[in-house]
Amino acid sequence: MPKISSLVNFIAKRNISLTAPREGKRNFRKFVIANKRGTRIHKQQQMGPNAQLEVDKRGVRDIGYQLNGRFVKVPEMIPEIIVPNLKDCDLNPYVSYKAEDVIQSEFTAQQLFDAVYSKKIVTDFKQGKLDADGQPLEPSVEEKLQPDEAIQRAKRTGSDIF
Repeated sequence: MPKISSLVNFIAKRNISLTAPREGKRNFRKFVIANKRGTRIHKQQQMGPNAQLEVDKRGVRDIGYQLNGRFVKVPEMIPEIIVPNLKDCDLNPYVSYKAEDVIQSEFTAQQLFDAVYSKKIVTDFKQGKLDADGQPLEPSVEEKLQPDEAIQRAKRTGSDIF
């Protein structure tokens, strides 16, 4: 009989487990739940007037700013969706996958200079409107600009920099 009692542990049995296999332990780095986790103290630190912890806004930008504990709404910060009127447009909104790819190199400084200034320089040279130093005798409005004025104009809203 001693042999049978030692083999009892190897017999297949059915077990019922009332606990979860991992006992409720989860890898929380795997599940991104912004602003949901944390204790009450943590959430109070986020929501107070002098917030000690940053609130994760998930990429949504504010439409104003806080001033003396009040939110000031700025109309210019509200995004607008501008949709053009395509009623009389003959083009279709679909581009076939069979269409050839357009490959364009980067726009270099030399190409920019050629596109903007070269025509004026060539015409001034041919018409003899350059002085001994190569400066134009009749400068255009852009040529009269001082460097600081040109920088201000370039940084203005609606310029091509942005």
